[in-house]
Amino acid sequence: MTTFKVTKKHHKHLNNPFPSPPKALPFIQGSLFFNSQTVPSQQIFPIGRDFQLLWSSKNGGYLSIFHQSQPTRALWSTIHGQAFVSAALAETDVEESRGSFVMNEKKVHLVCDHQTIEDIRVINQFEHQVEGENHYSSSKWILDQKKDLKDTTFRGNNHDYISGKNLDQKKEEINSPVLVITGWLFNKGRKKLRQHSSMYKDTAFETMGPPTSAKYWIWFDQKNSSQVSFHVRIGQPNFEFHPRAAASSTRRYQCLRRKLKKTRKLKLGWWRYFARLRGSIVHSLFEEKIGLKFAELTEFNRVCITYSSDSNEKFYGFGEQFSHMDFKGKRVPILVQEQGIGRGDQPITFAANLVSYRAGGDWSTTYAPSPFYMTSKMKSLYLEGYDYSVFDLTRQDRVQIQIHSNSVWGRILHGNSPLELLECFTETIGRPPELPKWIISGAVVGMQGGTEAVRKMWDKLEAYGVPISAFWLQDWVGQRETLIGSQLWWNWEVDTIRYKGWQQLVQDLGSRHIKVMTYCNPCLAPTDEKLNRRRDLFQEAIKLDILVKDKHGKPYMVPNTAFDVGMLDLTHPDTAKWFKQVLQEMVNDGVRGWMADFGEGLPVDATVYSGEDPITAHNRYPELWAQINREFVEEWKTKCVGKEQEDPEEALVFFMRAGFRDSPKWGMLFWEGDQMVSWQTNDGIKSAVVGLLSSGLSGYALNHSDIGGYCAVDLPFIRYHRSEELLMRWMELNAFTTVFRTHEGNKPSCNSQFYSNEKTFSHFARCAKIYKAWYFYRAQLLKEASQKGLPICRHLFLHYPEDKNVQNLSYQQFLVGSEILVVPVLDKGMKKVKAYFPVGENFPWKHIWSGDLFDKKGSETWVEAPVGYPAVFIKVGSIVGETFVENLRSLGIL
Repeated sequence: MTTFKVTKKHHKHLNNPFPSPPKALPFIQGSLFFNSQTVPSQQIFPIGRDFQLLWSSKNGGYLSIFHQSQPTRALWSTIHGQAFVSAALAETDVEESRGSFVMNEKKVHLVCDHQTIEDIRVINQFEHQVEGENHYSSSKWILDQKKDLKDTTFRGNNHDYISGKNLDQKKEEINSPVLVITGWLFNKGRKKLRQHSSMYKDTAFETMGPPTSAKYWIWFDQKNSSQVSFHVRIGQPNFEFHPRAAASSTRRYQCLRRKLKKTRKLKLGWWRYFARLRGSIVHSLFEEKIGLKFAELTEFNRVCITYSSDSNEKFYGFGEQFSHMDFKGKRVPILVQEQGIGRGDQPITFAANLVSYRAGGDWSTTYAPSPFYMTSKMKSLYLEGYDYSVFDLTRQDRVQIQIHSNSVWGRILHGNSPLELLECFTETIGRPPELPKWIISGAVVGMQGGTEAVRKMWDKLEAYGVPISAFWLQDWVGQRETLIGSQLWWNWEVDTIRYKGWQQLVQDLGSRHIKVMTYCNPCLAPTDEKLNRRRDLFQEAIKLDILVKDKHGKPYMVPNTAFDVGMLDLTHPDTAKWFKQVLQEMVNDGVRGWMADFGEGLPVDATVYSGEDPITAHNRYPELWAQINREFVEEWKTKCVGKEQEDPEEALVFFMRAGFRDSPKWGMLFWEGDQMVSWQTNDGIKSAVVGLLSSGLSGYALNHSDIGGYCAVDLPFIRYHRSEELLMRWMELNAFTTVFRTHEGNKPSCNSQFYSNEKTFSHFARCAKIYKAWYFYRAQLLKEASQKGLPICRHLFLHYPEDKNVQNLSYQQFLVGSEILVVPVLDKGMKKVKAYFPVGENFPWKHIWSGDLFDKKGSETWVEAPVGYPAVFIKVGSIVGETFVENLRSLGIL
């Protein structure tokens, strides 16, 4: 049956400026029962060599997973007497508008909220078969693992091609014993479900189904010394009377079993007759009520996993999040999409929602989510696969993950600190490569205007002594006039009119060790009106049949801002080869980097070559986009000869904004997308800090934002223009991130720019030199990111997890590595900031400008921070800190 419907809102021009929250599936909870004849009252089961699972029947029964090195600290535990697996069959309405998606639960047909445990056992590779529909077995599970292994390409810290040794290691993992739990999920017929949450309006569903049961299987398997894999699968709905599923206690279960056994012995046919008759009457009434046939209810499409949490436990991660660091008490959806314009900040969210359906977004909308978290109690878990999921953290004592599928894969992590958990996580999902030094050696100057404009700006930058790494020229493809102003031609070749003498410009800059970077994305626009094109990439893609298709089998024209575009089908086997040729032409001219934009907007009603579920394809799309770019970078390097091959500085770099869990494996560098040019919390300069730190806790080790933000608004009553003060404070902030890159914004004429006047130019030069002063440490941290997955910019929780005050910090301050503490000015008109010095190591912090020492741990102090002198501290006695200060002196900054 169809389980979701897509409603298009692209061209709706007058909308509700205060849209109601999406209707969510309520928190599902039920009771846990077990078969005392087959399940012991208490037993410890091994999971591989290093993990154990404790089963206890006390207080209704519960499970706990431990690492053998710490048998008293549970990594994951269920709730006494409560079902930890449940299932539902529901329908969803997906509202879509220009890269924004809203998932609304519409109908819940079936819910199996109660759970029985029939068996817990350890099995070997091909030793036992787990009974179930379609003969689903342990051996099939292992074969599925082998298929996943065969599909693997890049592995390891630097993503070398997988070696024979790694294959042997994976095979050894597959051959290890597996712990299997089997049983039944069931309900008691018609019921009402209600959600009470401060984050969402009360929502209620009434399920109309008859008593239903389904078999389930759970596999626990050790993957390495710090990870346990879990796999949950739900069988097909069973509408026949099933005594095991209908048991409300162990005693009733045994009683019904005896009665059924006696009935079978007497061979009384009437019992089965009346059971079937009763079932057929209920079925008919149900089918008449909801208009569905039981034959259509072939499988569940929601799996819920519920387990315990402490009331004071804080949850970090979930990818790149912009509004919050701690998500306890919230309901976190994991869906790739546009972050929104305003995301709750007013009045801009009001205006964005009014003009374009839900364009404002909210606190949960993000380009790069990840189904991963770590907690203040050193617990960590992540989901594998790409299904839409929701982490419901609204209850104080429990967590529920709702997955839109009939099965789920995931992993439970063991670590004694946030650093260990992050290293463990990134060991599996992948880590970034070590970037070439040119990208971090100076400012990446983002500008537009053509060849002569670049040359004039180059002269001015040299006059101010600005250390330059590269010019990033997004308008290299030329500009077109649309209803909303000037926009780029999405046809990825140089516009030889706008950039006359392109190759000579690139060559001249290269002679001064300045690279040229450009722009592209996975979409193509018709170019019938472009006069000077040499290639029509849109028509080429149509002829090759490599564009995403609509339901009629035609190229899906996806609404963008003021024009529609075709979107590359990245699952098609011919797409990668063709697009790599496009990149090759760009690089042949001497370009050494580019923004690989977008990736978040694949329509969920599109048809892709792979035939996969559209929601899965949507979440996987940004990873595929990163993979194509990354493969090109690796392949280009192997084809280089002479100096280009030998010199590590002759390397390519791309950066992108959209992502999912495994994006750190494929992406080289990330940026945070389109923040507002404002001081606000949810989508201004503060959100840039939160996005930087939350993504760092989720494996995105190398990230940065546009200096000054991107989105300006110039409406009659709502104006967001980048002020000079905001620009300068953002420069100070980004002087301590991975890359120091400017952006003129979507409306350059409305924004203060680094080149606006002598004051902004001088400040830009000063901040670029501050950035250069810790270049040596940045290079060290890049190696650490590649080897361990640790971010350049770090939330203090990574190094001071026991400090309760640190756990409550969001955008107020952050660490660069472990040696530099930055407290940025993020409010208009402020000339001082409140710095917090964490409890932990026994050393004072030294203010780099005044030399003042701060040695009182766990204290807050107001520190002067006038423009040009951001509050920055180094550890006393730190070689890194002292070298940083000496470099500031040598550059004339200190």
